[in-house]
Amino acid sequence: MRRLFGIVFALACAAAAVALTWPSAFSIERTFPLAQVISFRLPLAAGFAAAALVALLFALIRPVRALALTCAVILVAAAGVNGALVFQRGSGTDALPEKTDTSLRVMTWNTAGEATSAESIAQFAVGMKADVVTLPETTIDTGARVAEIMRDLGQPMWAHHAEYGEYGITGWDATSTTVLIRPELGDYSVIQSSLDGSSNTSTVPSAVAMPVSGNGPIIVAAHAVAPRQEYMAEWKSDLQWLADQCATDNVILAGDFNATLDHMTGLGVDGGTLGRCHDAASESGNGGVGTWPTDVPALLGAPIDHVMATPDWTVTGSVVMRSLDGSGTDHRPIVVQLERTAG
Repeated sequence: MRRLFGIVFALACAAAAVALTWPSAFSIERTFPLAQVISFRLPLAAGFAAAALVALLFALIRPVRALALTCAVILVAAAGVNGALVFQRGSGTDALPEKTDTSLRVMTWNTAGEATSAESIAQFAVGMKADVVTLPETTIDTGARVAEIMRDLGQPMWAHHAEYGEYGITGWDATSTTVLIRPELGDYSVIQSSLDGSSNTSTVPSAVAMPVSGNGPIIVAAHAVAPRQEYMAEWKSDLQWLADQCATDNVILAGDFNATLDHMTGLGVDGGTLGRCHDAASESGNGGVGTWPTDVPALLGAPIDHVMATPDWTVTGSVVMRSLDGSGTDHRPIVVQLERTAG
C-alpha cells in the first residue's frame, strides 16, 4: 500500500509540475487560476526550487526517502525549465539600434490614466523618437495634450482614440485608449467598429487605426481586459479578437494584452504569436522582462505589454524601460524598432 501511495503521489507531483511548466500540454493555459500563476515564470521557478528543498528535507526520513528524492528531482527540473524559459525569451537589452530613415519606432505604455502626466509621456516618446505611440487607459484629452507637447518639442503627432467601457465607472480612464501617429506615415482614421464597440475588445477598448492615405501599416492600439475570475470569458475572447486583427498584411499591434506569450499558445497562424503577428520583444532579447507591475524587479514581473507585427516588418531591437518605474503607472513602457521586410 505504501509503495502504491508513493507511485500515485510521485505521478501527481509530476503532473502538477508539467501543468505549471507546460500548460499547453493540457490546453489549460487560459484557465483560472493557472493563467494567473504562469504569468510569473521566475517566481514560479523559485517556488519549485523551494519545494525541492522541502522535499530534500523529507528525504532525511528513511521510510519516505525514495519518494522525496523522486519529487525533488521533478521539482528541480521544473524550476530549471521555468527559469531557462525566461532567459531564453530574453532577460533584457539596454538600448535600441541607431534609427535609420526607414526605421519605424513603436512605443506602448499603459499610463494608468492620470497616474502618468502628459509631460512624462511626451518627453519619453520624443526621447525615444517614437513614430507610433499606443496609450491604453489614456483619454483623448491627455493624448491631445501629449501631442501638443511633442509638437512643441519638434515631433508633431496626430492623436486618435476609442472609448467605451462596461465596468460602469463613469470617467475612468481605462475606458479609453489613445494612439498617436506621426504625420509622415499618412492620414489615419479609427474605424467605426472601434468607435461604437460593434467589433472590439469586450470590456476596455482597443483602437484600430486605418491609413486613409500613404502606405503606413494598420495600427491596432490594444487593450484586453485583465483575467480576473469574473472576466475570464471576456479575456479569452479579447485575445482571439486581437489575433483576428493580425489576419491581414501590414499590421502593427501594440498595447496592454494582459497576457504573456504562454497565454497566446494556439492563437498564432502561419508561425505567428497571435494571428500572423510576431512578438517583437521575444525576437529581440526582451521577451522575459516583466512590464507589470513596476513595484517588483522586472524579471520577477509579468510580460503582458507587447508590440507585435506581421511578417511585413522585421524587428531590429527593443527595450523595456525600467528607469520610469516611479512615474506613477504600474506598467513599464516598451519601445520596438522595426524595418520593412525586404522583398
